[in-house]
Amino acid sequence: MATTLFTQNIIACIWDFDKTLIPEYMQSPLFRRYGVNESNFWAETNSLVEHYRQRGYHLSSEIAYLNHLLTYVLAGSMPKLNNKILRECGASIKFYPGLPQFFDRAKSFVAEKEIYRKHEIQLEHYIVSTGLAEMIHGSAIASFVEDIWGCEFIENPLQPGFLKQKEMELSAEAEIAQISMVIDNTTKTRALFEINKGTNKNPAIDVNANIAPEDRRIPFQNMIYIADGPSDIPSFSVVKKGGGKAYAVHNPARTDEFAQNDRLRQVGRIDHYGPADYTETSSTSHWLKLHIHSMCDRIVADREAAVASRVSRPPRHLNSTPEEEAAKRASKGPKQASFLE
Repeated sequence: MATTLFTQNIIACIWDFDKTLIPEYMQSPLFRRYGVNESNFWAETNSLVEHYRQRGYHLSSEIAYLNHLLTYVLAGSMPKLNNKILRECGASIKFYPGLPQFFDRAKSFVAEKEIYRKHEIQLEHYIVSTGLAEMIHGSAIASFVEDIWGCEFIENPLQPGFLKQKEMELSAEAEIAQISMVIDNTTKTRALFEINKGTNKNPAIDVNANIAPEDRRIPFQNMIYIADGPSDIPSFSVVKKGGGKAYAVHNPARTDEFAQNDRLRQVGRIDHYGPADYTETSSTSHWLKLHIHSMCDRIVADREAAVASRVSRPPRHLNSTPEEEAAKRASKGPKQASFLE
């Protein structure tokens, strides 16, 4: 008997990281550890594309900062930088007020009504970032999320001829040397489709496979995408087009970020915006709770309508007038047992 792949009773909050969950760039603790001037690093990174263009090279701006980190390692400015150190630096990341506690509180929103619990509605958190995945894994928020997408590095890359070697030499002093994964503002949308189709839960499902909407694990209409600005427009658009919600946050101390969010709302890129404050009484917390409940209500309505449309009513007696019932009893004599009652 044919069945659907998933029950579609899951809501996903999908989060950007830098300037959305934290007020600074996540690499700040890394720069402090090595005594690297952060503003100088970013100034150099932002100039790389033009400088390399003048030398006849085409550099993708999305990987410029990753390449520059590797250059710092190679030049000895960040000696012996490896994934373990990146995780350790992640532990120093400071979050906006209300985090990470909001993540658990949001999960309780879908259990506040008996009807939500009856339909076993769940909420999952995901982080999709152009930052460093290892640092996010080492941060205080990692244990609260279902999955993390971010940029990654390879330590001690395999050397030519490695397929013919029976044993590989292991180095105790591992050091990042190559880029293994790049997440940029466009490929973030691929992560959204992986969450949508359930690829991250079932590797047998290819993200490029043609899957019917009713067979996808988390429909876009069950998603809320939360980020800080224009760089996330591709992801905002994918979620909104699918019927989900797009919410932008700003640093409460930055009027320019507030104005930027307002412009995004005016042109229809987002549904709403608010301060990056996730405490229980904040407007952002209230908005997210309101729309998580709205999604719960729609899931309940859709599932109960599906039951009503697919389950036939049991046979029952037709209504008769009292006179007709009396006439029937008189004509039948003593009452006989009925297995339909």
